[in-house]
This record gives sequence, structure tokens and C-alpha cells, in this order.
Amino acid sequence: MEDQLVQVLAQTQLAAEGPRKQAELELRRAANNPAYPLSLTNIARHSSVGGDVRQAALSALRLFIEKNWTADSDDGPAIPIVPIADSVKDQIRPLILDLALNAGDEKRVKTAASYTVGKIANVDFPDQWPALLPTLFDNIQNGSVTQVHGALTVLQDLVDESLSDGQFFSMARDIVKVVYDIAVNENRKLTLRALAVSVFRGCFDLMDTVKEEHSKDVLAFAEEAMKGWFPFFHQVMKQRLPDRDPQSSTVPEGWNGLSALKLQVVRCLLKLKLVFVNLLLPETPHFFQAIWEELSILMPTYEQMYIDTESQSRLEDSDGLPYTLDFLVLEELDFLNVCMRAPPVKKELEAQLAVHASAHATPWLLDLMKLAASYACITREEEEMWDIDVSIFLIGEQSMSADYTPRTACGDLLIKLGEWLNQKALEGLFAYTKNLFAENASWKRQEATLYLLNMLINDFLDIGKTVPPEIGQAYLELVNYAISRPEEPLLRARGYLVASTLSQFNATPAALIDRTIESISADESELVQVACIKAIEGFMQGGNVSGDHQIQAKVVNAISQWISAKDMTDIEESEDLLVALTETIRAAINIDKQVAVSNDIPALDLLFLIAKHGAENWQVTMLICEEFEDIVKIMPDPASYQALCQKVLPSLTGAFNVADVTSDNPLITFAAELMASLTQYASEPLPPGFVAATLPKLSRLLMESNEGDVLRPSAESVKYLLSHDHEQVLNYHDENQRSGLEVCLHIIDRLLGPSIEDNAASEVGGLAAELVEKAGHERLGPFLPKLLQAVANRLATAEAAPFIQSLILVFARLSLVGAHDVVEFLSTIQIDGQSGLQVVLSKWLENSVNFAGYDEIRQNVIALSKLYSLNDPRVTQTMVKGDLLIPTSDRIMTRSLTKQNPDQYTIIPAPLKILKVLIEELLSASGVNFAATAAAAAAELVEDIDDDGWEDDPDTLDLNLGGTKNDLMSYLEASNMRHRDDETQAYLSEFFVNAARDNVANFGEWYNGLTDDEKTKLNEIPRAE
Repeated sequence: MEDQLVQVLAQTQLAAEGPRKQAELELRRAANNPAYPLSLTNIARHSSVGGDVRQAALSALRLFIEKNWTADSDDGPAIPIVPIADSVKDQIRPLILDLALNAGDEKRVKTAASYTVGKIANVDFPDQWPALLPTLFDNIQNGSVTQVHGALTVLQDLVDESLSDGQFFSMARDIVKVVYDIAVNENRKLTLRALAVSVFRGCFDLMDTVKEEHSKDVLAFAEEAMKGWFPFFHQVMKQRLPDRDPQSSTVPEGWNGLSALKLQVVRCLLKLKLVFVNLLLPETPHFFQAIWEELSILMPTYEQMYIDTESQSRLEDSDGLPYTLDFLVLEELDFLNVCMRAPPVKKELEAQLAVHASAHATPWLLDLMKLAASYACITREEEEMWDIDVSIFLIGEQSMSADYTPRTACGDLLIKLGEWLNQKALEGLFAYTKNLFAENASWKRQEATLYLLNMLINDFLDIGKTVPPEIGQAYLELVNYAISRPEEPLLRARGYLVASTLSQFNATPAALIDRTIESISADESELVQVACIKAIEGFMQGGNVSGDHQIQAKVVNAISQWISAKDMTDIEESEDLLVALTETIRAAINIDKQVAVSNDIPALDLLFLIAKHGAENWQVTMLICEEFEDIVKIMPDPASYQALCQKVLPSLTGAFNVADVTSDNPLITFAAELMASLTQYASEPLPPGFVAATLPKLSRLLMESNEGDVLRPSAESVKYLLSHDHEQVLNYHDENQRSGLEVCLHIIDRLLGPSIEDNAASEVGGLAAELVEKAGHERLGPFLPKLLQAVANRLATAEAAPFIQSLILVFARLSLVGAHDVVEFLSTIQIDGQSGLQVVLSKWLENSVNFAGYDEIRQNVIALSKLYSLNDPRVTQTMVKGDLLIPTSDRIMTRSLTKQNPDQYTIIPAPLKILKVLIEELLSASGVNFAATAAAAAAELVEDIDDDGWEDDPDTLDLNLGGTKNDLMSYLEASNMRHRDDETQAYLSEFFVNAARDNVANFGEWYNGLTDDEKTKLNEIPRAE
């Protein structure tokens, strides 16, 4: 079997899809053979077999083990388990472990074997595999270098991935001791010692889990362990990297190993701070001083390696351990940032600050600014990347880059310093910056100080702090110097961006704004041009140009000129540049949105041009859709709206003129969204000819497309056409002489059909309800019962909540004016052998509490109250789901058990269910549910507050802070929570008072069927008012 498997495994590596899939199929068949797992093991151990095949064998073995090693499986009976005999397991365990320990130079095989050992250990250790850890310990203590390395790798996998907290704690003392002995042994390779520290760091995650239930024992264990580790950590941090020859492109022997070891020590300290903060606290002054000293010593080396030249960076060894200087500096900067706010360190720094007359006279603060500015300098690599692609520069400016570098770490350091020292941090940075510019230091160092200022005052802006006018003005002088440096484009770019941020605090000279606008097209550097585009948005957002039509025209024309000189196909690929252009044009339009209908200033034309080329960029489309919606909303009169339509309709309808609307075309989706906004806020009546210009295009989309992102906004648009001017719609005739009514009925019929998914058709209910309401019984005639039957049929199978709500609202809106007619109609139809009333009422009452939207909820509540008040025996005899039955078993429900035991409900009459739903709606409308959820959200935010983990601050939340309010409201909006609705509350309160007083529809009898909790809620509401 092994020879056949070798061939099959080799074929699974082929690039050709056909042979590869056939091989994968054969591999699945082979898995049913009892010899399969042991054969894979033997293949992996054959040194004569290629490394790719051996690795594939281990991968297949690991997957087989995950599924079949234990009889318990979450996959359920659908995927049968292939039993593995105990005798086979007994053979596989030592063979795989031996492979992980002794695979020699075949690193991929060794790693895959180690991972497989972890999967087995997760099930078998310690009961079926008691010798596992003793074997590893023996190899670590007495084995060859290869065996020590292999055993540490396996141990790391076990600690990180496989051992449960209970398994770990039973062996914790032995694990920590064996890795400690390797870590402190100076005769061992530095990389092995670093790997040992990495294993120790992984132990903290397991200790963190265990300490919840065994805090005293775990803390005592950690204290005992750290008595040995702390002296070792101090010793490592005091060691200096070997001197490096600036003229050499290589590093001295031992450099990478010591760097890796130091880095693992710092990471271990950061992890310790998260898990056992009080253990680290007394040691923080020593580590703070050691790391500050090392960072100060490494400054010239880092500058030479990464700022002046481009040495290799971000490198890891085969064990995933980083070892280059940039990684070490990054970790040390992070630890310095954390350590700086530890109470013992903070106390000492504040004491030094207090004995000096001012912040800028405090040595440590100026030294810290020097250190931050040194490591915040633009590296050669960044300089070259930005020159190739300005989007990378923009990503960094928006703090959206996935690359966390020493430069961004220094920005974070300044932010935390500002949150601690407030204005003193700004004063210290300005003092250092002023001296730096006075000394005519390197432009990179000057740029770095301005970058740090940008980070600091952007955070000030976020949390509501101010920049004193005198400091702002002094910085503007440095800005004028920076933007006047002809040979240093990156310094010029930074100058414009800093000016833009400063404008959020204090007024900006008009000459500086004009110069920024001019530089959009005049500066020779594309990066500076793009920085100016970004900067001018800040000037406009800061309110410096409010109502200034001249600035508005200048900005739009400057960007128009800049775009006209570019190839838009190149800009298409630069997503962040498209976003920057969109945001700046949007800010310009917001000075006065009437510019949207201007023929002299092409603001809207530019937005649509960017939309055309950026339709696949979700951020661009979102920004433009939001802005377009705002523009349509503020059109003051029908004439302005008509002018807007004349400007935009050709572009929108033109986007629909494609040969194939069935494909997923982002531009069609985008145009459909804009059309929905244009029709939603249309004038009443619509401009003449509006329906003739739009309905044929919308009809084609709705009759041919299957894309939900196209169908939903298009159906909304037709609904809004009916809402704003139903006469124009109903009097319209298409090229085949079909009336507007027929066109709408055809659209609804298709959307209700089984070929359209629930989510795609979620707006059809609103369209159908609008058509029924506006066309009326007379126009619809025999089409009305057919339409309602189709809605009811689709409701019976609907599963998506928005779609269900949409369909139910058809009957809800009809019930507002004719509840009896609705009951009469539903009682006469059959849906899959059941009464239509039974089907629709069941679905209606099950889903009412999940409705969204003020108007929709209010309509639903009123409709249900009218259905109840009918006291119709057909409604009374309809039985629906009541309350959820809570199972008495305390057994943990897995996915398979949940499928086998679905939720059970009581069965109750529909009027009683209506009352239960209305009580829940009354609570929601009164804001009781919202208040409870808001309190829970506030409690959750308290837990997330960053107190840096050093002190047990009281769990309080300042709701006066803008950031806190925003976070809380974002949480509630994301949770789709209902807010207080006084109108709905007043209606329901009156309904229940009248029902109780007049015994409407036997209210007293139904009241007895309510739960005690519901009765209490009902009785409390009047008192709460």
C-alpha cells in the first residue's frame, strides 16, 4: 500500500486540477483501509522519499487523526469515523515522536511531525501516552543538538496548541524547569536558548486559564518560577550586541542569536504583564532603565542599517523566531511604552518633572523625544516604497497599515505620553523640535518630529484636548520652513499634513490654504501632491473655509486638473488614493451642497468619475452613496431637484445600459444604490418624464438580474416612484404598451418566485404594499387576490428576517384600514394544505418582535391591535407558538445534540400571542429594553477601558466623554437595538388601558393566560409614565 500511497501523494501536489482532484479522491478512498495511518507514518519516515511527499503524508495523517483518533466527533453521523486499532496507535505514537526529534535537516518534515504529535497528545496524554513528556525532557537534557531542538519544538507545539490547562498544570513544574535549564545554559546555542524562552512564554497563556479557579496555587507557582527567571532576564537585557562594522553588510557572529534571545525575553515580560502584573511591577524600574539604555546605544546602528541604508529587516528563523534589529527595537519600544506607565516608573518620572521649572527643561522628557524622533525616521525601504506607490504612504497616514514598525511604535509612545502628561508632552516635543530645526539637523529627523506631532495632536483631537494658540503658531513657522524645502519632498508633504491637523485647533492663514491648493498640481512630487489633496480635506473639515465658495471652486478645479493629467486606469489600482480623492471632493461639496447642480464647478461630475473607476472599492462607494444621499435630501424645491436629475440621470441610466445585467457588475450595483437615494428623497410630484426615464431601466434590472445588491435598491426605487407620484407610474406605458401597473405586477411576480433568494427579494413586500395602497382595489381588480396569494405563499417558505418582515407588512398595512378583509381573505385560501390564516398568522406572530424600523414597527403594532380587537372567532381558533419550553437537563448541548433536540414551544391561541407580542413592544417603545441593554453595553465598555493593566482602577465609565458616547452608540446601533418611541408607547398604553377597562375581545380572560412576568410588566408601565 505504501508504494501506491507515495504515487497518490505525489499526484496531490500537481498543478493540473484534474489529476490532482482524482488523487485527492483516491486518498479519501484509501483512508478506509486499516493500514492507511501506519502506511502514512512509514512514508513520512522514509528518507529516500522526497520532502514534499513526506510532508504531504504527515498532513494527511494529521487530518486523519483529527477526525478518527477518538470515537467522539462533532461532525455527527454524516461523516462516519474510521476506527483505529489500539495496536496501530501504539505503533504510531513513538514513530511520529522519533521523527519529530530526529528528522535532521528536513525542517518541513520535522515541523509537520511535531504538529501531528500535538494532535495525538491532545487526546492521549497522559493516560495513553504517559511517556511523552518524560521522553521530551530526557532529550532536552541529554540529547544531541538536533534532538534538543526537536524536543523543544514539540514541547512548544504542545504548550501552544495541545495541552489542556489541567494537563499542563500537572506537569508545569517540570516543563518550566527543563526550559529554564536550557535558557540559562551559556554553553547552548543562543537560538536554542531563545526557543526555550519562547516555550516558557507560551506557559503563561495556560497559567492565565488555570488561575481563574486556582488563583492562589498558580500565583505561588509563578512567584517561585520568576525568582529564577527575573535574574536571567536582567542579565540578558544588560548584554550588549557585538559591535558592528558600519562598512560591512553582514553582522558579527552571535548578533542574530543574541538579538533573538533578547527579543523573546522582552516578549515574555510583556506577556507576564498581562497575566501576573503584580509580579512584574517591582521589577519595572530596572527593566525600564535597561531598555532605555539599550535603545539609546542602538540608535546610531539602527540609523545606519535602516535609515541611511537598506539592511535586511523583518526576518525570522526556521522556528519562527524573529532576530533582526528592527524587530528587537520594535519590541523594546513597545515595552518602554508599557513600562513608562507602571506606577514605580511613573512616580520617579513625575518626581523629576516636578523639580524642573517646565516640561521642556526636564532632561528625561527631552531625551525621550530624541529617542522617539530617532526611531520614527523614515527608513530607506519606506522611502523607496512610497516613491513607487503613494497609496502605501496614504495607508500609513490613516494608521491602517498592517505593518507595525518602529516609526508607528514611536507614534504610539507619544500618544500615551500625551494622555498622561497632557500639554507637557506637547511642550516637550516642541522644545526638542525647535532645537532640531535650529540646528539644521537632517531632514529625516525634522520630518520625524513633525510626524510625532501629527500623531500626538490627532489623538488630542479624538479625546477633546486643545493645542495652545502660541504653540500652534510656532509650529506653523516650522511648517512654512518644511514646505519650502525644494530638495526634500517628504518633508514638504509632512509640513502640509501637519498644517492640516493644526487647522482643527486654530485658524489657518489663507495664504497657506491657497498654497496647499496650488501644490496639488504645481508641486513636482506626486507624493506631495497627494499629501496636499489629503491636507486640504483637513482644512475644510476644520471649519476654516466654512461657506467660502471661492475655496470650494479652487479645490474642485485643482482636483479636476490633477485628475485630467492622470490615467484613471492607474488610479483604479490605488484604492487609498481613490478614497482620499473622494473624501476631499466630498468635503468641498459640503461647503455648499448647491454646488452639486452647478454647471460651472464639476464637483458632482468628479464624484461620478471616481465612482466609475472605483465601483469595486467598498469605501469609495459608501462615501459617495452617503454624500449623494445628503445632496438629494437638501434640494430645497422641485426646480432644484429637477436640475439635479438632469445632471445625474444620464450617468445613472447609462450605467444600466450594459449587454448583460445578470453578471455581478459593481458599477450596476453602485448605480442602483444611487438611484434608490435619488428616488427616496424625490420631489412630489416627480419631474415630468422621470418615470419614463427610469422605470424601463429599473424594470430590466428587476426582471433579469439575480444579484441581491441590485434587486434590493432597484425594488426600493420602484416603491419610491409609487410613493411620490403613483399617477405618473400608473399612467406610464412601456414600448410594448404595458401599463405601469402591469410592469409593477410583473416585477413583484418575479421577485416572489422561487428562483429569487430571500435576501435578494427582501424589498418586494414594501413594493407590493405600496402598489396595493396606491393602485387600490378598483385598479387592481382581479390581480389583488392573486398578488396577496403569491405574497402568502412566499411567506410560508421565507426564512430571512428582513424578507419575512417585508412580506408581513403587506398584510399589516392592509390591516390598518381593513383588518376584517385581511382575515376574510386569508381564511379563504389554502397554502400547502393549511389555512392561509394559520400560515400567515403563525409567521407574523413568531417574527414580530424582530421587526426593524420605527415606521414598520408602529404599523405592525397597530395592525396587530386591530386584528385582536376584531374578536374574530377564526383568529381565536388559530393556534400558534407561545413561550419557549426550557429543558430541565443541564447537559451541555453540542451542535449534533441541538439538531436532534430542537427548541420546543407551548401552543396558544393567536389573541393571547398578540397580547404577548404587544407587551414586549410596549417595553421596547418605552425604552426599558434599550436602557437595560445600554447598561450592559456600558459595563462591557468598562471592561475594555485601557487602564494599561497596571492599576485596579474603579469600574466607572464617564458618559460625558465624546469617545465613550460614540463607542456606546456604535455598540447599540450594531446590535440593532430599539430606541424609545413615544408615539408607539402612547398608542399601546392607550390600547391596554381601553382593553382592560372595556374588556375588549375578552381581555380579562386572555390576561389570565399571561405569565406573572408579563402581568408585572403590564402593570408597571402606567406607573412608569
